[in-house]
Amino acid sequence: MRAFTTVELLRDLPSVTAAVARGPVTITRHRKPRYVLMAMEDYARLGGNADPRRAYETATLPDDLRAELATIAELDADGA
Repeated sequence: MRAFTTVELLRDLPSVTAAVARGPVTITRHRKPRYVLMAMEDYARLGGNADPRRAYETATLPDDLRAELATIAELDADGA
């Protein structure tokens, strides 16, 4: 992965964006990697826009979540 300093990013944005078009680049600050800059297509491929939350109806609830809810209900019943 190609690396640029924050100063290079500010002074030569066209070179940095050209490198990003070929693949993600690292942006360093004080000689340490701090950020990754990538094209939106690469970000979307990583699932960057995906919302990990899901909603289920009772009838379609996956078995692992159903078991967790049963455990929580048991704990609530014991503590009541």
